[in-house]
Amino acid sequence: MEVNKGKTQIEAVQKDIWAPEYFGDNPDLYNVHEVKRLVHLAPVEKVLNMARAHSIWPLGFGLACCAIEGLMAAQGPRYDLSRFGYEVLRNTARQADVMLVAGTVTTKAADFVVRLWEQMSEPKWCMAIGGCAISGGPFVDSYHVVPGVNKLVPVDVYVPGCPPRPDAVLDAFLMLRAKILDKREYLQRSKGKVVTG
Repeated sequence: MEVNKGKTQIEAVQKDIWAPEYFGDNPDLYNVHEVKRLVHLAPVEKVLNMARAHSIWPLGFGLACCAIEGLMAAQGPRYDLSRFGYEVLRNTARQADVMLVAGTVTTKAADFVVRLWEQMSEPKWCMAIGGCAISGGPFVDSYHVVPGVNKLVPVDVYVPGCPPRPDAVLDAFLMLRAKILDKREYLQRSKGKVVTG
């Protein structure tokens, strides 16, 4: 008798917890398909990458005009990079996980670019913003310009343009997020697609 009373109380509580609009009037918790729908198992690395991809902390330092034209405009109210959760530009490499190289890299500046890269903790990514950071731009023939930041550090995402548009910078952040989450379909669809100014 007492057992049935307890069972009735449990059923009453279950009806309060399990809202009918989500789970129906009589949820079958012992059904394997229901458990699969509610519980997701994943490797720890995948869970960590989900957190990393949605809270990227960029290292904000600009070497030339691309920092103003593309990067700072992307932070402004019109494009609003913060809606994706990437607004925390760090001023120290030790707290950042994405290096944004915006502008011309000279041989004099190359040493501190590499030093900042080495100060960043793993995992870390790099984004080359603008034609000068990608290939030296119009100054590529100069003796004091590094022909692309990929000669110094590995680059994950390239943002073309001189200067790149702010929406191209936004697109680059979304591509980096897809790369961290290992979304190959998204990257395949974005292949060859370029947003330039």
